Amino acid sequence: MGKNLKEAMKMLEGGQRRIEEEKEKKLLSEDIPGPLQGSGQDMVSILQLVQNLMHGDDDEEPQSPRIQNIGEQGHMALLGHSLGAYISTLDKERLRKLTTRILSDTTLWLCRIFRYDNGCAYFHEEEREGLAKICRLAIHSRYEDFVVDGFNVLYNKKPVVYLSAAARPGLGQYLCNQDVAFLEKLIKDDIERGRLPLLLVANAGTAAVGHTDKIGRLRELCEQYGVWLHVEGVNLATLALGYVSSSVLAATKCDSMTLTPGPWLGLPAVPAVTLYKHDDPALTLVAGLTSNKPADKLRALPLWLSLQYLGLDGIVEKIKHACQLSQRLQESLKKVNHIKVLVEDELSSPVVVFRFCRELPHSSDPECKSVPMPNMAPSTVGWERHSCDALNRWLGEQVKQLVPASGLTVLDLEVEGTCVRFSPLMTAAVLGTKGEDVDQLVACVQSKLPVLTCTLQLREEFKQEVEGTAGLLYVDDPNWPGIGVVRYEHANDDKSSLKSDPEGEKIHAGLLKKLNELESDLTFRMGPEYKSMKSCIYVGMASDDIDVSELVETIAVTAREIEENSRLLENMTEVVRRGIQEAQVQLQKANEERLLEEGVLRQIPVVGSVLNWFSPVQASQKGRTFNLTAGSLESTEHTYVYKVQGTGVTPPPTPSGTRTRQRLPGQKPFKRSLRGSDAMSETSSVSHIEDLEKVEDMSSGPEQSTLEAHSPDQPPGAPAPQAGQTGALQNSAQRLEDECPQVQEPESLR
Repeated sequence: MGKNLKEAMKMLEGGQRRIEEEKEKKLLSEDIPGPLQGSGQDMVSILQLVQNLMHGDDDEEPQSPRIQNIGEQGHMALLGHSLGAYISTLDKERLRKLTTRILSDTTLWLCRIFRYDNGCAYFHEEEREGLAKICRLAIHSRYEDFVVDGFNVLYNKKPVVYLSAAARPGLGQYLCNQDVAFLEKLIKDDIERGRLPLLLVANAGTAAVGHTDKIGRLRELCEQYGVWLHVEGVNLATLALGYVSSSVLAATKCDSMTLTPGPWLGLPAVPAVTLYKHDDPALTLVAGLTSNKPADKLRALPLWLSLQYLGLDGIVEKIKHACQLSQRLQESLKKVNHIKVLVEDELSSPVVVFRFCRELPHSSDPECKSVPMPNMAPSTVGWERHSCDALNRWLGEQVKQLVPASGLTVLDLEVEGTCVRFSPLMTAAVLGTKGEDVDQLVACVQSKLPVLTCTLQLREEFKQEVEGTAGLLYVDDPNWPGIGVVRYEHANDDKSSLKSDPEGEKIHAGLLKKLNELESDLTFRMGPEYKSMKSCIYVGMASDDIDVSELVETIAVTAREIEENSRLLENMTEVVRRGIQEAQVQLQKANEERLLEEGVLRQIPVVGSVLNWFSPVQASQKGRTFNLTAGSLESTEHTYVYKVQGTGVTPPPTPSGTRTRQRLPGQKPFKRSLRGSDAMSETSSVSHIEDLEKVEDMSSGPEQSTLEAHSPDQPPGAPAPQAGQTGALQNSAQRLEDECPQVQEPESLR
């Protein structure tokens, strides 16, 4: 029995232990995210999850393609990453031989294609990483004790790195904002101060505007003073072509250069390459330019596969096609008015930068000027500059949406302002840009020019009209590309405050709704005032001749009407409350008067009934009606006597403009009238005038028909004939006219 009892206790303890383990397992699974719970997910579910994360929710509207369009060469580059992971599982000896072969082949091919003889290559994911390693190599080469003493050796003789000013977002700027002679002076000054000129970074086609430094002269200067010369830029891609400009060709003699073949050839996820020349393998190893790790050498595998797939002809063709696209756009834009192409002297640059420019007054040069004119204040020129920047930003965004294959980008330059950049070398291979896309781009730019010029012409007129209209305030917002910005100043508007105004926001919201309901060609939107939180109405671009006076007048009248209506609604509660109180007082007074008139005996139940039977009281029913429009109490006696509800006090007239413009049928609001136009033919002008007169007659039709309905002998106050009588009179008049055609129709029957 004791043995059985021990076994039973063990069973109970084991069951309790299993329960506790299940509880702990359950608590642990609750702390781990969903996909890891249970026994794991199958491959199909995992891939489906990845696909959902890549493409997002199906409910979202597709704004732009989430994955770039890659061709077969792109698939080859992507295949290199998976192959690299597979190759890394090989044994060490086989892996060493394979990675060495891949690295040496890729280095040799790139050096031959881009004319960089006897160079070495460093493959890196980050574009600036190669320059950082080159800087370390230059320090190790010039400071012999750097390996031992480290950065302490730099205190005695500080190294100096010179960067091209064109690397910043500027245009037409050379080294250090001056020229090579000024750079040489800087180097001499640094040497006299005990500094060490270490590295010079030059540009062969900046990413912003494609500017190229004087690399040949810079190379001579670097050789003279022992400075390492590093070159980078998009124009280095043209080294693969048959004809190369002398300034870019000089980069083949520099100490190092950084290439980005990925965007040039449309290859995704391929590394950038830094080609360099150095004879000491130990220093390159210390600087990090070389590595004995097979994983570092496998970075070249995607590029190794892609270069073999494209071949030399395919590589040259892609770069040549991009350069031809840029030249085609540059030549076409030079023929377009109001469009200025920047960097026109660099015909070999594959980057085209242009902007819409307004010709300043009193300018002898037909080109657009970016310098202040003598008769213009600096503030005016600054406002014009910001205004043109807004228009160019709008132009770039519009054309980019209409021609997505162009790959346009909008950029802000330090001197010129906002410009539009076309860089097919960085985008054409990925987007598949063709010559037809360039022609479409030029056509879109030309189609937007009338909108830009018309908007510029109407801006000053809009400003003057707003400033001359009571209740409206013109807001200077240079960042808005439309006709202008206007704010309605209501009665309780605090002009000194910059905080948000709820009442003004409500008025402007209603104004925006009314303006959009007009269905004009203009676009309106509401937003905060420039440098303030108050609401304003932003008037968009104008594509046609707009009647600005009518536009401003409509805004003022509509805003004033909305303010008055809102004020009426706000005061309605108080008006109704007072009206009810006044009605109660008047009704109580009427009851007292009725008691005095009828007497006390009529109020006794039995006696009053007998008196009312013998001598009934002829009392009229009296009540009160409340006129919301006039805000006054009126008697209901007229309603009970004539069985017609009185109109009461005539409501105040709706605010309207001083000038009422009549539009032709189908003519949209804010369009200038065609009356008096010299461009119309005689027939069309007569028809337009007749249409206008018909519209005017229709607007005054009810009053005119009422006046003509009275006969000369009939007084105006006489009752008008009923509808049936009118029809009978018309029929009889028609019979008389048929029988006696000479007899004229009576005046009363017209």
